[in-house]
Amino acid sequence: MIRDGIALTRFKRVAKVIVQRIQDVLNAQVYVVDDREIIVASTEVELIDHCFDAVSNLRLPFQVGQQRGEVILCELDSDEISSRLAQVMVELILNQALSIAHQPLQPELKNKFIHDLLRAPSRDESEVLREAQILGLDFTRPRAVILIDAAQFLLSCPIKPFEMLDVQTQRSIQVIIGSIVKFFHLPNDTICAYIGGSEIAVLKASSTQDLEAWADQKDPAGNPSWANLAALKRASTELLDQLRSQTQTDLSIGIGRYHPGIQGLARSYQDARAALSLGHHFSGENRVYCLDDLGVAAFIGISDESTKIDLAKHLLSPLDQEPELIDTLQVFFAENCYPSSTAGKLSIHRNTLSYRLDKITSLTGLNPRLFDDAVQIRLALLLRSFVNSHPENETRLGSCTIPERSNSLHLVQLPNVVSR
Repeated sequence: MIRDGIALTRFKRVAKVIVQRIQDVLNAQVYVVDDREIIVASTEVELIDHCFDAVSNLRLPFQVGQQRGEVILCELDSDEISSRLAQVMVELILNQALSIAHQPLQPELKNKFIHDLLRAPSRDESEVLREAQILGLDFTRPRAVILIDAAQFLLSCPIKPFEMLDVQTQRSIQVIIGSIVKFFHLPNDTICAYIGGSEIAVLKASSTQDLEAWADQKDPAGNPSWANLAALKRASTELLDQLRSQTQTDLSIGIGRYHPGIQGLARSYQDARAALSLGHHFSGENRVYCLDDLGVAAFIGISDESTKIDLAKHLLSPLDQEPELIDTLQVFFAENCYPSSTAGKLSIHRNTLSYRLDKITSLTGLNPRLFDDAVQIRLALLLRSFVNSHPENETRLGSCTIPERSNSLHLVQLPNVVSR
């Protein structure tokens, strides 16, 4: 598959150059078609990928590897230049352009490979690993996705392959990628690729050793899917500062969790993209976003149920060894967050209740006395309770196991979250 991709990419690359160079010297409409008469490059860009059916003045065959095609000129101004001279000029341009076929294509191929890996992750893993090896990409290390939105720096965000972008946009992309690689120092540490629109993806090695420079002894270990996320956030925040300083434009970063296996990279990308989209909507640009920092927005904005379950477990994981605190929260919410009635139900003093709530805040970073934090905790408790009572459904979360409307805030009965 990758060899076919190389051949097709080389052919299109040459075709684009042929059209551009002929357009510079001749007043004519220029088309390059493949062996099926499908237009792959043209001065009439809206006709690309359509079948050629116009009257031509000149047709010249050429071949790139095993891929055959033709250069076609239409509406040639015969008063300006003779057909014979036009043919000679086209042949000269064609010979020059064919030399491009021998130049390396790794950046373009790498971009397409990463694009397909993150956005269409249904391919066989062994095949993906073989192609990665051909491209010199190391997927033996655990990696998480850092997604950079560079819309302001790239100005326009064309949905095109890298090789079809204008030169200035390509240079802008290379500036950002070069800065990223320099920031993380080691070439194998980061795999960077432009994946279309305004997105640049960084597949960052994310083991504890890889993130040692940004680690903190207070960082929780927890689930492998969330482990080292705090260090990854610090690294991304420093990276964002560097990129903004270098580009002098607004940028934002979304962080995905680590998920095992090659297919896990697509899940990490979805995490990062969701965090970036929700973060932009609620908080604007120039920030680093991660699902566990988005508060209630993450629960109501994410459509993937398994991600919401993971997030709920992650938020409550510091309380896994504190069943007394879980019980306290359940009663606290059942009593509409009234301290007096909660303490009465639990048969404890209000000072003891206050101590427990403070401990919950210390362990989770979420204060049950504050409305937004209380909503997050309540939703997390509901989701975790559902999975615990229906464990067979945890592997079927893509279906209608949990109704979509269960995400709405009307389920959270927190009318007055204040201390009384």
